[in-house]
Amino acid sequence: MSNLSSPIFHEEKAAIAFLESILWADGCVCPKCGSVGEHYAIAGKKARPGLRDCRDCRKQFTVKIGTVFESSHVPVHKWLQAAYLMTSSKKGISAHQIHRALGVTYKTAWFMTHRLREAMRPGSELGLLGGEGKIVEADETYVGGKEKNKHAKDRLHAGRGPVGKEAVFSLVERGGKVRSTHVKSVTAATLGGVMREQLSNDTHLMTDEARQYIPLGKGYKAHETVQHGIGEYVRGGTHTNTIEGYFSIFKRGMTGVYQHCGEQHLKRYLCEFDFRYNNRDSLGVDDMSRTAIALKGAKGKRLTYRA
Repeated sequence: MSNLSSPIFHEEKAAIAFLESILWADGCVCPKCGSVGEHYAIAGKKARPGLRDCRDCRKQFTVKIGTVFESSHVPVHKWLQAAYLMTSSKKGISAHQIHRALGVTYKTAWFMTHRLREAMRPGSELGLLGGEGKIVEADETYVGGKEKNKHAKDRLHAGRGPVGKEAVFSLVERGGKVRSTHVKSVTAATLGGVMREQLSNDTHLMTDEARQYIPLGKGYKAHETVQHGIGEYVRGGTHTNTIEGYFSIFKRGMTGVYQHCGEQHLKRYLCEFDFRYNNRDSLGVDDMSRTAIALKGAKGKRLTYRA
């Protein structure tokens, strides 16, 4: 039986109970006053599924309050379906496909996918990548723009790369996690700021021969490069193949699945691709567990703009 056959994806009561088990793992909490356990479920034909009443503040609430699901009229079981499809699709799934699969409007599907990407955004508990004995690969890539401009350089903005494209800088720890950032340029000053915030000084850094990495590499325990310009891609254990593999999946998803992404939304797509990589099968995370992790991230986050 496939995971999508589970009652949580088709029955509203089962879906709400599942979401409550994730967001209220330590007991039901009133989002209005913060009391734990001092509330009861409201029954009756006219009562909304999952509606509760707090005995302390006398306010009514559901598990959706204080999450990306708040104020949404989409049934919870459809939110769970969308979350499962997004987290289990290696290269992503478009809002048009969500619209067709769930039987919701395209506008609603777009609304849902952006809020689920917000749920995938890492919290403030992130530590530094790398450290003693760890290897981190760093590289940049470009997305968007017109095909005819792919070899043209942006001469008005030094360091921005091809015309009309947006720069993405990523750090990936071998056998570990990835961090991606939408940057305005790929100069040493810009990338250095990102690296200082996200990378331990004890890291063994590996990059290609791009000149911006030469001064940056001096701030880490070791820095090795491969010369892509002369056809060198592997020299013993020195390579950037791990991050190139990540970029391959990311760019295939952005080109083949999403096709177009507004500059202001790129950071959310990066959250989505980073999330799936950081919770991949090889780290022992299966599709249902990945879905549950994404849903857990929905707590305490809101997006207020409308589709």
